[in-house]
Amino acid sequence: MLHSLQALLAPALVERLTLVFNHVLSAESVATDKLRPHAGRTLSLTLENWPSLLPPAPALAWRVTPAGLLEWCGLEGAPQADLHVRLDASNPALLLARTVGGTPPPVQIEGDAQLAGDVNWLLQNLRWDVAADLERLFGAGPAQTLQQAGTSLAAALRTGLKSLAELGQRLRSRGP
Repeated sequence: MLHSLQALLAPALVERLTLVFNHVLSAESVATDKLRPHAGRTLSLTLENWPSLLPPAPALAWRVTPAGLLEWCGLEGAPQADLHVRLDASNPALLLARTVGGTPPPVQIEGDAQLAGDVNWLLQNLRWDVAADLERLFGAGPAQTLQQAGTSLAAALRTGLKSLAELGQRLRSRGP
C-alpha cells in the first residue's frame, strides 16, 4: 500500500518541482538565456545521505529544452547525465527550510564545464520572488501580510529545525 502510494506521489511531486523550477527560470530572461545553449543536455541531482527512514527519493534528472527551461526525465532518470549535482540531504527538513528561506544549499557539481558554470551561476543568483507572485494573486495589501507571515514562519522553522539538528548531533555523539 505504502509503496503504491509512493509510486503515485513521487512523479507528481517531481513534476510540481519542475514547474516551480521553470517558473523561477522563466521570470528572469538571463536564466533561460544561460540554459538555452545547453538544449538537449541533461543534469541529474543526487540527494546524498538521504535518511533511510524515508521512502527512497525518485530519480531527479532534467533535460534542458530549446526554450532554456527544464523537462523531467521521468522515474528512470537520465542514463548518461552531462552534469551531476550532489546535495547533502541528511536532514531534508532543514534543507527545505534553508532553501525556502533563500539560503542556497552547498552543492558539488561535476561534469560539462560550461553547463556546470552556468548552473552554478543560476544557483548563486536566481531567487524565487514569492512577494511578486503573491501580489499578482492577491493584490498589494494581502500580499505584504502573507509575505510577512511567511517570512516569520520560515524563520521559526529554520530555528526549530536547527535546534532539532543540534539535538540530534548531541544524541548521536553520546552513542548508544
